[in-house]
Amino acid sequence: MDNVNFLHKQNPEEKPKSNLKKWLFLLLIPILIAGTVYGYSYSKKWVATQNPLDYNENTLEPKEPQGLLQKIAYLLFKPEAKLEGQKDDRINVLLLGMGGLGHDGPYLTDTIMLVSIKPSTNDLAFISIPRDLGVEIGNYGTKKVNIANSIGETNQSGWGGAYATQIISQTLDLDIPYYIRVDFQAFADIIDEVGGIRIDIEKSFTDYLYPTENNGYQTVSFKKGPQTMDGDTALKFARSRHGNNGEGSDFARSARQQKIIQSLKEKILSFSTLTNPIKIKNIMDVLEKHLTTNMAFDEILSFIRMAKEIQGDNVKNLVLDTSVGGYLYNYINQDGAFLLGPVTGNFDNINNDIKNIFTENSVVAETTTTEIPEQEAPKFDWATIEIQNGTWQAGLAAKVKQRLLDENFYVNEVGNVLTELKPVNKSAIYSFAPKEKDITPVLTALNKELNMPIIVDIPEGIAPSNKSTDIVIVLGDNFVE
Repeated sequence: MDNVNFLHKQNPEEKPKSNLKKWLFLLLIPILIAGTVYGYSYSKKWVATQNPLDYNENTLEPKEPQGLLQKIAYLLFKPEAKLEGQKDDRINVLLLGMGGLGHDGPYLTDTIMLVSIKPSTNDLAFISIPRDLGVEIGNYGTKKVNIANSIGETNQSGWGGAYATQIISQTLDLDIPYYIRVDFQAFADIIDEVGGIRIDIEKSFTDYLYPTENNGYQTVSFKKGPQTMDGDTALKFARSRHGNNGEGSDFARSARQQKIIQSLKEKILSFSTLTNPIKIKNIMDVLEKHLTTNMAFDEILSFIRMAKEIQGDNVKNLVLDTSVGGYLYNYINQDGAFLLGPVTGNFDNINNDIKNIFTENSVVAETTTTEIPEQEAPKFDWATIEIQNGTWQAGLAAKVKQRLLDENFYVNEVGNVLTELKPVNKSAIYSFAPKEKDITPVLTALNKELNMPIIVDIPEGIAPSNKSTDIVIVLGDNFVE
């Protein structure tokens, strides 16, 4: 793995300018010396403790210490808590959402969102990056961007967020000095902590295949209109991947996640106890095992102070997707993995529009005000599919069959691989269709839906049980629902 750039935040000390006359300066030498010695000790202690009691609970500004020497030290060494990017009028923070321990693929980031603030105008932008976006990840080649956090975490515990931020920063050619990484538990806990959030659901939908902890499924439904959601409900709204009525894509999910983040931001900043630094610190202590960030406590408070000034009409939203006129297209790489790539062949247009998201004539301003007509879900029922369970998990093939039927695939058989082949380690999709029957669109859709490779070389023992079968799906131990 490439060396991880921890995105170190540089805050060089600026020596205070002095217009004092020589005689006054000489008189102050003893005080300045004493103040410097005390100030160095004070500033070291302040940075080390980051005590929330050092902040005014109403203004969130650091309290000025009492006493002459303390005040001199404070003036000389007080932390400015300037956020990286303020000088360039653009502050970028990467939000990463992952399952966490106890979930399949605990360090895969299902949610990747860039949050940008323009301090001079109090503008805010949410930019959703799809998890299937193909990016260059060090020596690993082109991989899905959602694996970057997992690679970093595998190589060194605690490095995942920094490494994922580095990869995305390089891909977008954008300085991203900060990241905040949370797991599902933190997401739900924070929303419950603020008493729930209010979401205006644009259209009703039902997901019959929302995963449960015991490898099963449950049905979740959401009705059009405003409603208050607790942490668990908001989590389901954000994670649902198989909703009907146009809500079954990752892009629709990204748009829902932006709604939740924006609503949570408004609720936090209107919730009086959360403008108290002590309360913020308590929440962070509770979520210590579920949240990691490279932001210092004083930087978080500066970020909150800045966010308080942002109004709802100053928020821009951008989702990188495959819609007509969108930025991305679907493709299968040489390993048989489903990926998303830029339609232009490189990231220049995407990076340019992200960098200029706050300009009046930006592409975002045009696309977010244009309503995209809902399109009928594509049908893949002209190719016959057989599902074979290669694991010892009973009923897995039947579950996947129902999932595919709901997505307009045609499954004619379910069963098990030969007993002597069990357990199969890796899931795969195999084509048995005659050459004159082009089933490439179905294979591509299955690859995207099930996140498993299409294998050309069929291993011994794998074969359909019915002559009319075009595709055999083998479920292995690595299958993630």
